[in-house]
Amino acid sequence: MQLPIEGMSCASCVNRIERFLRKTPGVAEANVNLATEVATVRYLPEMAGLDEIARAIEAAGYEIRHLPEPRAGSARATLLDEADAEAAVRAREQRTLGLTAAASLVVAALSMLVMYLPNAPWTMEQVAWLLIGPATAVQFLAGRRFYRAALRAARHGTTSMDTLVVVGTSAAWAFSVLMTFAPDVLRSAGIEPQTYFDSSTAIIGLILTGRWLEARAKGQTVGAVKALIGLQARSARIVRAGAETDVPLEEVRVGDLVRVRPGERVPVDGRVSEGASAVDESMLTGEPIPAEKGPGSEVIGGTMNGHGTFLFRATRVGRDTALAQIVDLVRRAQGSKAPIQRLADRIAAVFVPIVLVLGGTTFVLWFVLGPEPRLTHALVAFITVVVIACPCAMGLATPTAIMVGTGNGAESGILIRGGEALELAAGVDAVVFDKTGTLTRGRPSLGRVVAAPGFTTDEVLDLAASVERGSEHPLAAAILAGAAARNLGAHPVAEFEAVAGRGVRGVVDGRMVVVGTAAFLASEGVEAGALTPDDDPRAALIYVGVDGRAAGVLPAIDEIKPESEPAVRELSASGIEVWLVTGDQAVTARSVAVAVGIAPEHVMAEVLPAGKAAAVTSLQARGLRVAMVGDGINDAPALAQADVGIAIGTGADVALEASDVTLVGGDPRSVAAAIRLSRQTLRVIRQNLAWAFGYNIVLIPVAMGALYPIAGITLNPAMAAGAMALSSVSVVTNSLRLRRSTKGSARPAKQEVATAT
Repeated sequence: MQLPIEGMSCASCVNRIERFLRKTPGVAEANVNLATEVATVRYLPEMAGLDEIARAIEAAGYEIRHLPEPRAGSARATLLDEADAEAAVRAREQRTLGLTAAASLVVAALSMLVMYLPNAPWTMEQVAWLLIGPATAVQFLAGRRFYRAALRAARHGTTSMDTLVVVGTSAAWAFSVLMTFAPDVLRSAGIEPQTYFDSSTAIIGLILTGRWLEARAKGQTVGAVKALIGLQARSARIVRAGAETDVPLEEVRVGDLVRVRPGERVPVDGRVSEGASAVDESMLTGEPIPAEKGPGSEVIGGTMNGHGTFLFRATRVGRDTALAQIVDLVRRAQGSKAPIQRLADRIAAVFVPIVLVLGGTTFVLWFVLGPEPRLTHALVAFITVVVIACPCAMGLATPTAIMVGTGNGAESGILIRGGEALELAAGVDAVVFDKTGTLTRGRPSLGRVVAAPGFTTDEVLDLAASVERGSEHPLAAAILAGAAARNLGAHPVAEFEAVAGRGVRGVVDGRMVVVGTAAFLASEGVEAGALTPDDDPRAALIYVGVDGRAAGVLPAIDEIKPESEPAVRELSASGIEVWLVTGDQAVTARSVAVAVGIAPEHVMAEVLPAGKAAAVTSLQARGLRVAMVGDGINDAPALAQADVGIAIGTGADVALEASDVTLVGGDPRSVAAAIRLSRQTLRVIRQNLAWAFGYNIVLIPVAMGALYPIAGITLNPAMAAGAMALSSVSVVTNSLRLRRSTKGSARPAKQEVATAT
């Protein structure tokens, strides 16, 4: 469950909400993202619900933001409805920030003009009475968001960035009010009256400006989700009782017959029943060439139809469509954390109290040891220290980069599950490929059937296809297709049994038929290894035994993807070991490996599904960080064992829940693109964290007056406010730079395909 949160301002807020959520009974995991202002909560419904989670957030001192209701007449909210509502809330927030920031800065500018105008005919006391009204309005109207958040935190015994802003500006405002009402009291104490209304208003104005710029920049980091949601159609053309009617998208149901005309978007997922066209799926798969669609083809909601027209039967609607699942996955990824963020979280948890202590220490040191007027210098130094500190940048350093990186990947058909997967992918040393459907097309065709003496080729194919009808293996599909072309393979089968990774057996017309690898047949007492066809050495050989005798061999030829060789070449060039682990025979595996550029010594053949996981373990035992690339189904044990599981699939069948990274388009070059994208994103995260930590390490001592004994240099509060605001903006801006630098790297270089084919 994802919940929008109101009132967060820094990493300390994030830590507090997470702490309260994780203490709630039934909550298994809670992550709060400062950049998206969203809490992602995994919980046990029988132990916790929305009410309990909302109470935990309120107990932490924050609130759940309530979005506007969907448009009138909607039966249920669509992705577009939710996106529009969220955009309206964010736009209103930006307008409010912009207006209050502008008003505060105008007051600050006028205050400085009045106070420092040369040869002005008025006294400081007169200036104070002139400024007290506007400055107070800025303090408690424009600055009320800071007071609300700081008081909320104080009620729960904690502090936040808003606490620092409130303490600093309130000190400047209160001292100025005292000077306005009782200047003689200050003079009698030996203190020269001086107001700081310009500082208090400038601090509030600059911090609000920083948050306005930050909000605008954060809006750009969610561009990928906006682009994906923008793919969804608003309506669909339903065919009922022979008549075609346009209905809102939320009214489409599974089983409805839908018409798609030239140039329209496919509204929901389905299967074509009539007509043909070419559909542009590039936004979801990264593949620029439109996919041909005809009867039986699957179509994905959100893709763009070409010049043809077709009817399709809706199979998935609403939250079940591939587009909705991808949007949900990207949102979850953008709301996740990377392990590298842990140090920043630990520091942020104690940061504000430490800054308040440093501010108090600074005040005492300046008041005791500073030059005259000591109180003035001490007050200014205290305000500068508490204002310049910025845990906001620490809180934004990682999530903004993850948002941009995962968003760019999603736009190119690379779905990264979250920050942890992204960080692990950046450190991959070895990539293990499965063969079928990964380096090859996964749609094998039947070669020339070879029959043993005493059997005919039709007999061998007929018996094998009859048994294979109970199998879901891709090679079974090749046998069935070859048999169907000859009207064979329709016999009933008794005692059917499938042995994972080895073959199938069953009784056909009273005859025991065994189909599978040579090793499987040998275990059944059938010696079939002497049967060898003259076909392509890359063909997978399927042996057939009947009643304990070798009956024949069926070669299944699976064409290598033209993108496979460039994919292996790029991975090898980047210093990554590339391995092929497959259940196919050794001769087939080595032939495919040679064709795509994998070294023969990096080939493991005739490996069962469980053995693939063991192969991954053996590489990890060498200290390598391993990525396993498979189809997400029969490679599940290896995908789970690998440091990074990469599922490769196409269209609406993509296994979104099966892996750390999912490649929607099925292009193996996307493996290298995903690793490259992860490395670039992690590099930006490190830059952001270095800036966030470096900013505070350098400027807090300067604000305390470390340079004063050496060079007579101090900072004033307005400069501190400007530096603090710009530190957060700089982190977000650096992350947005990642969007430009990875735009091409997240998408495979298409020109290589032509070279490889």
